Formats: sequence, C-alpha cells, structure tokens
Amino acid sequence: MARGITESDVHTAADELVAKGERPTVERIRAHLGTGSPNTVTRWLETWWIRLGTRLQPRRPDFEDAPAVLAELAGQWWELALTHAREAALREFAETERSLATQREALDARSRLVADELSQMRSERASAIAGERIASTQAAELERLVDQLHLQISELTEQRDLGLRRADRAEAARQHLDARLHETLETAKSEREDWTEYVRSVENRTLGDVDRSRQEAKDLQAQLNNQAKAQRAIEDQLRQELHAAQSAAISAGQAADVLRGRCEGLEKQLSSLRELPAQLEAAFKRNTPKQAIPRLRPRRQSPKST
Repeated sequence: MARGITESDVHTAADELVAKGERPTVERIRAHLGTGSPNTVTRWLETWWIRLGTRLQPRRPDFEDAPAVLAELAGQWWELALTHAREAALREFAETERSLATQREALDARSRLVADELSQMRSERASAIAGERIASTQAAELERLVDQLHLQISELTEQRDLGLRRADRAEAARQHLDARLHETLETAKSEREDWTEYVRSVENRTLGDVDRSRQEAKDLQAQLNNQAKAQRAIEDQLRQELHAAQSAAISAGQAADVLRGRCEGLEKQLSSLRELPAQLEAAFKRNTPKQAIPRLRPRRQSPKST
C-alpha cells in the first residue's frame, strides 16, 4: 500500500485527466501520480464519481424573466445531461468493478503463488538447515578423519625413515657379506682343488683296496657257502635225531602210562594185603576162645617196590 496518497490527490488527478479529455481509471490515475495502491485509488475514485454529479450541477439561473419555453427546454437539457452523465458514470463504475475483480483475481492467484513459493521456501529452508547440520556433522567427521590421516601419515613417515635406516644397514651388511662370501668362495675354491688332489690319491689307493677286498670277499663267500652246507647237514641230522627223540618220548610216555596203571593196581593189592592180617586176627578171635588165642606178631612189611 502506497503512502502519502490522499483522497484529494486522487480527485485532483481525475480532474486533470478529464481536462485532458481522458477517462479517469485506476491505472491512469496511478500512472499520473506515479504511485498509489490499486485498492486506495479505487476507493477514492468511487468517492470522486459519487461527488461528480454534485460538482457538475451548476446553480440554476433565475428564469423568472426568461420565457417559459426556454426555461422548459433548459430544464430538459439539464435533465438529459445529468442522465447522460449518470449513465456514463455507471458504465465507468461497472468497468472499474470488472477491472478490480480481474485485478483481485490476479492478486489472489499471485497470493496463492506467493504462499506456495513461501511454503516451498520454508521447506527448502528446513531442508537447507538439515543439510547444514548434516554438512556440519560431516565436516566435523572429516576434520577428525583428516587429523587421523595426519597422525597416520606422521607414523608412516617415521616407519618409512626407520625402514630406510634399516635398509641402509641391511645394504651395508649385504656388502660386507658379499665381501666375506667372495673371500669364502676363493678359499673354498683353493680348498676344493686341494681336496680334489687328495680325493684323487685316495681313490687310487681305494681302488687297489677294493680289488683286494673283492678277492677276499670271494674267498669269504666260498667259505660261507661251505659252512652253510655243513650247517644244513648238521641241521638235517639234528632234525632226524629230534624226530627220533620225539618218537622215543611218545613211546616212553605210552610205557609210563602202562606202568602207572600197573602201579595203581599194585597199590590197591598192597592196601588189601596190609588190611589182611587185621581181618584174619579178627576172624580168628571170633572163632577161638580168649585163653587159646595166641598173640600174633605183626608181620614186617616189605618195603614198597618202586
């Protein structure tokens, strides 16, 4: 809403437009003034139209001395002018209302569009705030990761320096070992040549010893063959004797069984003979008076034959 626009300003602008031969409208008055809200201009323009009839109605002249016909014609012209002005004012008012309705619809559409844009902007603002929070969190996390990476880089740098120092020491040790290896190889080469000569001489001596050993081995093999033949003969003889001894043992066992049976029979007979004097004495006592019973001497037992 424009500030500084009064009803007088709008009425003056409308009068100036009429003086120029133009019909006063809201757009023309706003263009003429260079400012002003459409609603304010419309409200003051309506009051201008309401007062226009009164302003255009001049004072009636005194027709007392005028002819009656002229006075009647002047009244009719005046009424006709007022009717024409009223119709023109009504048409202008209807056109202004239509323009205002169109402008109101445009303003409503613009208001809805602005409201939608405002809602979208609020949503975007909320999303932006959430994104800013997420970005802040991610930035903090990235800073923490960067600090960790700096720390890891520092540790890796120390490890690299340590590895380089170890590599230098290893290279020096390798060079020292290479020198020692070269010396050792030279020494080993010399010793190998000496050992080659020694082995060659030993091989020569060994070949003669091997020949003699082969001959001795042949002689020993012949002796072993002879001893094996004698051993086999002895084993055959011992095997025969063992077979004969086993046969004799079997026969002796059978004879021992027979003798054992005979001994058992003799044992039984001997036991019966030992009980025989007592049986005879008892029978004799039963058959002979006590005074006439001579005392029998016990019979001496012969030693058991074994």
